[in-house]
Amino acid sequence: MARRKTRRKTTRKRKTKRKTTKRKTKRKPKRRKRKAPKKVFGGMKIKPDAALAKIIGKTAIPPSKMTKKIWQYIKRKKLMKK
Repeated sequence: MARRKTRRKTTRKRKTKRKTTKRKTKRKPKRRKRKAPKKVFGGMKIKPDAALAKIIGKTAIPPSKMTKKIWQYIKRKKLMKK
């Protein structure tokens, strides 16, 4: 019987070439135009009737401010039961 010669596998690390990357130049940030602030509820305003005008005033106001003024009135007059 003839003996076969076996090769040992070497675990040599292969050298790889490094990839060169292009250096990015720093760009100045673009100046953005400022947008006008959005109006509350799309600019919707509520004009109060006579009864509501006693609480929140006669001028037309957005719903969010109207709600705040109603709650101020409720707390000031102590209308909320605990």
